[in-house]
Amino acid sequence: MTRTRILTLFACAVLLLAGCTGGGDGADDGRITLRFLSLAWQDESVKANRELVREWNATHPDVRVEYVQGSWDSVHDQLLTSFEGGEAPDIIHDASDDLADFAYGGYLADLTDLLPARLRSDIPRHSWETVTFGDGVYGVPFLQEPRVLIANATLLKESGVRIPTPEHPWTWAEFRQVTKELSGKGRYGVAWPLKEPVSATLNLSLSTGGRLFHRGDDGKVTVRLEDGDEVVPRTVHDQVGTDRSASPTTLGSGGSDTLPGFFAGKYAMVPLGFSYRQQIEQQAPEGFDWQVLPAPAGADGLAQGVSPQTLSIAEDSPHKKEAAAFVDFLLQPDNMVRLALGDWMLPTGEQALKDPALHTAERSWATGTALAAHLRPAPAQSVRGYAEWKDKVATPALQEYYSGAIGMDELRHRLEEDGNLVLARYQR
Repeated sequence: MTRTRILTLFACAVLLLAGCTGGGDGADDGRITLRFLSLAWQDESVKANRELVREWNATHPDVRVEYVQGSWDSVHDQLLTSFEGGEAPDIIHDASDDLADFAYGGYLADLTDLLPARLRSDIPRHSWETVTFGDGVYGVPFLQEPRVLIANATLLKESGVRIPTPEHPWTWAEFRQVTKELSGKGRYGVAWPLKEPVSATLNLSLSTGGRLFHRGDDGKVTVRLEDGDEVVPRTVHDQVGTDRSASPTTLGSGGSDTLPGFFAGKYAMVPLGFSYRQQIEQQAPEGFDWQVLPAPAGADGLAQGVSPQTLSIAEDSPHKKEAAAFVDFLLQPDNMVRLALGDWMLPTGEQALKDPALHTAERSWATGTALAAHLRPAPAQSVRGYAEWKDKVATPALQEYYSGAIGMDELRHRLEEDGNLVLARYQR
């Protein structure tokens, strides 16, 4: 471990412990204090979380909750340090794709017998699959977002192309044709922000029947690139290299990096997460007209993978029952709606999804909510070794494929041959 790495972990530990000062179980006066690590960062979301903590504390004088502010940028290292130091928060906000190592490492409590039947039945089975590792449930999935197309509504109307809806989405072939029609005069039909290309490619490929990861009868996972896995990467590759309908310069960009060009009319559409609507609402120039479109559909319709935000309970918490009660309070249907609106995301709970505020045309809430039933666990959710496969094999291979530096045969070779060597080391 490098000196910089050690200092970073130490700093994370200091920050987390400082945030937890005053916590603990409060055994001296009999009052319990639970520490709740929240990763809310948008003003509306932080406000909603803090308000809910205050409402809980106002009605539960014997079980108080202390709000601890965390950060998505450093949460994994923060948690690892706090788990090892025996100072983990009681209630932990995270994402399902970050839980596997903590669950298998024994740091998170199995919630199977802690959660009320109301909450278990309100969240669909496929959402629970994102937090189930082995025989245990190690988090409650409560917010999720589909990847959508955010379009310049003015350019879309002027082009005369068919406007897709969740009921009648574009096919991937139609999407490719539309981006050609929207290109021209210094404008691209689409800008793909693929700085992190792996999850976007895998999650969207569920719509075309792509699986990539195949689990054998022995439980071991191997990578196999089949016909369904090729549709999405081929579409992007051909838009960039053949049609010139996708900007080559945004392939190495993050989502936010594409917004200035989008506002300037340089790109007609940008594939982004549903929550990016907040940035667009805040940053778009006056009079800029935008709308949300569903991602293209394939043989498996609008299916796509997601990694929901989660709430977990630390295995070391001495008050797991009380922590589970707070999680149940926080995720009551009305409260789940408040959290979803604050983060501009979708709640996983079926009761919350029925709220009229999530079905309005304003800010395209209705389009996103209509996609909720098509969301599935991200393909790599439970694959051990995925992080190394993604960083060392899949990310550089996809970046080179999308830029035109390698073809599909070389992409397949790297993902399968090189990738399976990585996964095998985790499955001995």
